[in-house]
Amino acid sequence: MTTPDSTLHTGHRQRVRARFREEGLEGFAPHEALELLLFYGRARGDVNGLAHELLDRFGSLRGVLETGPQQLMAVPGVGEETATLLSLMVPMFRRYQLCLCEERKRLTTREEASGYCAALLSGLRMERFYVISLSADGAVLGTRLVAEGTLSEVSAYPRLVAEAALNHNAHSVILCHNHPGGTCSPSRADLETTNLLWGLLKGLDIHLLDHIIVADGKTWSFAANGQLGDRSPARSVKTQTGPEGPDRRNT
Repeated sequence: MTTPDSTLHTGHRQRVRARFREEGLEGFAPHEALELLLFYGRARGDVNGLAHELLDRFGSLRGVLETGPQQLMAVPGVGEETATLLSLMVPMFRRYQLCLCEERKRLTTREEASGYCAALLSGLRMERFYVISLSADGAVLGTRLVAEGTLSEVSAYPRLVAEAALNHNAHSVILCHNHPGGTCSPSRADLETTNLLWGLLKGLDIHLLDHIIVADGKTWSFAANGQLGDRSPARSVKTQTGPEGPDRRNT
């Protein structure tokens, strides 16, 4: 049976959807954007209160979308389908960003490399360490996850890093990992690990172009800050043909 309340909610949903089709999300408040998303997790009823409850509990729209499905289902009114939908948003956007990066096929500037790493690691709650293998002209040959850790640390296993580069027949590599909930500044362990891997790859005649740390939408580049291997900032200027990478004229 159709009740006045159900008719009211149906009309509200139709108006919100029409508003999105006509205007996009730009003018939506966070609770309105979340409410629109919740329409597709709960087919009927008023979800305005649930949207506010989720924002209050997790602090922001970003907090809601970065929360795992089990935590979401602990909120009264959030079932499996709703939790799956909400927790799908950030991974889907990350996949979209990676598609954009992969369409470019080459990482030839620091900005392109940073953007690729940010797309690879954005929104993750666990630390991950990737090896990005490149050809001599900067084409991406492969991207391999070599380590996954806790919220506080990740270990980069030298053998796995070397295997990733060798298996892709890489001319050069870019390393990247994230600091969930922290800053993108490197720790002492990050510096030590990077120097170790730089020496290892150098022995294999593979150039380590950069190690990029991603945190809270920002990136930190070892190469840009003169912290890559035994190269000082002054020496880096002499050994590079441009913003990225070693001089390949003799390779």
